Amino acid sequence: MQSAERRHLLLAGALSLLGVGALTACASKPYVVPAPAIIPGEAWGSVPMPNTGSAQTITHITLHHQGETWNPARDPAEYLPKLQSWSRTTRRWADIPYHYVISPDGRIYAARPESIAGETNTEYDPRGHLLIMVLGNFEEVEPTPQALAAVAELMAWSAQRLKLGVDSIATHKDHSKQTVCPGKHLYRHVQSGWLKNAVAARMAGQPLPPT
Repeated sequence: MQSAERRHLLLAGALSLLGVGALTACASKPYVVPAPAIIPGEAWGSVPMPNTGSAQTITHITLHHQGETWNPARDPAEYLPKLQSWSRTTRRWADIPYHYVISPDGRIYAARPESIAGETNTEYDPRGHLLIMVLGNFEEVEPTPQALAAVAELMAWSAQRLKLGVDSIATHKDHSKQTVCPGKHLYRHVQSGWLKNAVAARMAGQPLPPT
């Protein structure tokens, strides 16, 4: 028995010297989703949010669309300050109602701080929701591949960081009977299962599936 134990210890030592133990540890290390490129508020001229709004712990990730026709030639950095001003002065909200805004070319813009609950014109309670909005009216047009990829990458990074599963992902219309948001052409990618599959793939370190 002592001889067998000694051989086991010698083998373990040899494997350690060869780096096998380190390789095994590396192989079992969970994949970390890289943070997508996010354009911060100061880059598009955001006015810092006043100390108002409801604090939140995020338990859901919810997809919205802008619901308005979007001219691809328009610069989101020109649009977002206007949205912020309208949100604060006309709607009397603390800030832009969404936490992130995605343009058709796949750029991601930081909006309202994640720690502050978003806003809605409908009956659902957005407290606990991370709100992601894609520019455009997807009752009328198809989302671009770049925007879809950005949604999946942002959701995968957010879900892993916030310790949420893909079952936390839904859309505005899934929480409200008063809206068609995020529009039928964007919702199709949710309804088919593509979005959750794409997020799960990225969280596992795999490429996005084809749309």
